[in-house]
Amino acid sequence: MRDWPLWTLRWPALVYWLVVDLAALGVVVFVIAATPTPEPADVGRFAAIAGTAGAVIIGSSIYSHHLGETERNPWAAHLCYLTAGIIALPPNLLVLLLFGPALHGVLTQRPESHRWLFTLSATALAVFATRFAYGWTEPSDSIYMMVAGATVLLVVRAGLIAAGLRLRKPGAPFEETVGEPIDAILGVVAVSIGGLMGCVATAMAIHTLVAGPPMALLERAAQLPQWRRSAQRDAKTGLSNAVHWDSRARAELAKGRGETRAMAVMLMDLDHFKRVNDKLGHLAGDAALAAVALLLSSTTRRGDLVGRFGGEEFVVLLPEAEPAVAEAVAQRMRHAVAGLTVPTVATDGNQHTLTGLTVSIGVATTDRFGYDLPDLLVAADAALLTAKGYGRNLVEMA
Repeated sequence: MRDWPLWTLRWPALVYWLVVDLAALGVVVFVIAATPTPEPADVGRFAAIAGTAGAVIIGSSIYSHHLGETERNPWAAHLCYLTAGIIALPPNLLVLLLFGPALHGVLTQRPESHRWLFTLSATALAVFATRFAYGWTEPSDSIYMMVAGATVLLVVRAGLIAAGLRLRKPGAPFEETVGEPIDAILGVVAVSIGGLMGCVATAMAIHTLVAGPPMALLERAAQLPQWRRSAQRDAKTGLSNAVHWDSRARAELAKGRGETRAMAVMLMDLDHFKRVNDKLGHLAGDAALAAVALLLSSTTRRGDLVGRFGGEEFVVLLPEAEPAVAEAVAQRMRHAVAGLTVPTVATDGNQHTLTGLTVSIGVATTDRFGYDLPDLLVAADAALLTAKGYGRNLVEMA
């Protein structure tokens, strides 16, 4: 248990995540204990909603697998049928509907299972808060209450998750914690289709099947932002990949030139990293890269752009950074990496704690080299080679 990734969270985030998880568990237990046995008609509506949603999600998963699309998150479809359940089902059958996202998380291999559990708990709390707003025993069929309830569901769920992600990574960009506009639009579409689905299920359960095609279209559309973000991220570290970082850095430098802001570029390379791969295996090396990436993200300042440059190299753009500030940030990163411990599994299958990692860093500033990214990268790379030549585990200013 001491090796669980959950314990790597910052203390405020750890406490908050555990409170949300325990609150969701408490609400679920209360609902199961306090809600009377559902009527046969309720069971029929549940079967129609769950069957339609299951057919859509499974069918879409098979289609995605056929196309070779491996990374999926049917969050919009889950939100859709949960909204239908809020309107058409008693609270205890809502608990059963929550097994949908729960099973998806269990059956899908996830490196951060505690994050999936937190998202599931936040969703459960938002669902029951929305049901309370609609009416606990007899949900209102007023259009105004439906709009208000949909707003509660989206705002409470997004708020709980965003607060947890912000505590986990205070310097994260806004879109990384709250989401992009397209995510909000998809959420509105999901609860709209779910609301119609719930009204149809209340009137005639079998007619719920009509919601299948629009839900399938929504499920496919909801993957587009995730696929775009995946194309921008390095798979092993979660940082911006070289192409995406390059694009963002050029845009920031162009703005910096117009405002004559001091900026800097840092190139860093893990020292003797080949020894880690040769001694412990490439999986241990990947774990080390991921740990260093998480550390860099947490030790940089708000607004700094961190990316993986390739291999064991990382790159950071520092806006609003005079040479002295850039050097101080680089030194802080160097010391943080030197104190890093990474739980890994060696090639013999035994647990191993990797320590002694060091990093060499080259820094180039706009004060000396201007605002053209290639010039800054060439200068930073030369400074990095100098740091390597002087014995490694050093910061060298270009």
